[in-house]
Amino acid sequence: MPRTAQLDQPLIAITMGDPCGVGPEVIVKAFISRPAWLSGGSTPFVMGSVLPITRAIDLLGAKLVVRTISSPTELRGLQDPGVIPILSRGELTPGDIVFGRPTPAACKMAVDAIQASVGLALQGEIDAVCTCPVNKARLHENGFPFPGHTEFIKDLAGAAEVIMMLAGPRLRVSLATIHEPVSTVPGLLSAERLHTAIRITSEAMLRDFGIKFPRVAVAGLNPHAGEAGRFGREEIEVIEPAVRGAAGDRRYRISGPWPPDTLFHRAFNGEFDAVVAMYHDQGLIPIKLVHFNEAVNVSLGLPIVRTSVDHGTAYDIAGTGTAHPGSLIAAVELAARIAQNRRIAQ
Repeated sequence: MPRTAQLDQPLIAITMGDPCGVGPEVIVKAFISRPAWLSGGSTPFVMGSVLPITRAIDLLGAKLVVRTISSPTELRGLQDPGVIPILSRGELTPGDIVFGRPTPAACKMAVDAIQASVGLALQGEIDAVCTCPVNKARLHENGFPFPGHTEFIKDLAGAAEVIMMLAGPRLRVSLATIHEPVSTVPGLLSAERLHTAIRITSEAMLRDFGIKFPRVAVAGLNPHAGEAGRFGREEIEVIEPAVRGAAGDRRYRISGPWPPDTLFHRAFNGEFDAVVAMYHDQGLIPIKLVHFNEAVNVSLGLPIVRTSVDHGTAYDIAGTGTAHPGSLIAAVELAARIAQNRRIAQ
């Protein structure tokens, strides 16, 4: 019987990420800050290695202990806020986890943790995966063939299309293009690509966020959304046709393209439930301005629930005890909420 049929409380795997960065520290701080995870809302556990967590506990002087588990089923009935459960993916030595200097062993553990967590989610043994940061350059140096987390998880899950969304308490933004040079964005945009982004975003608002008749706004690419073609024709030739095509689905309220310089203010003030942005910085600058320590990266379109912190490994502050846990706390809470909403939608 799948785990979700046995337990009401969503079970969430937190992948450790790069153990030489701030991942272990924000995990420990999150467990310190939100013991309510263990008494209601969700049951998180760590997928990774014991030593980086115990080192972070010592660094912070936290009154927490580690409990190793061999299966998520062992967490049934565990309601101890002083415990961090860990499902080990191979033990590391002190030489493997020097702050800011990831080793091949550390990189391998980070990748193994992601792969194992996604496998458990696909099998129905857990309800969600929440990922801590990895350093893409270091992974690539050690043979990792994917551009990043999202592409790797998309491949593991066999998903056809995945859209990145950054979600905060008052602003949610999905991206039509992600890590692309600004100079290439106009050529990458097509009505088909935008229609896919709008559809997946709208479906996620309905199913994952539990919003009835979600209002999804589409940003223009150019100043003033092109000003009727004066400042660019992408709105007329590409974005407007995509919006018209998506607007035929009566479950959603799709509109746009709107001038980007005012759209995010309108969304922040509640006029829209989500915004589809054309490129990375168009969408991420406004959300990081207003939700810097509480934004969550959500992968839309996957058959599993996956959220992530919205920050990197922060090698420059790793080991200093100053990393902020807000994004991880929010990511676990949102993962639990999405998992619950998906159950209701079934």
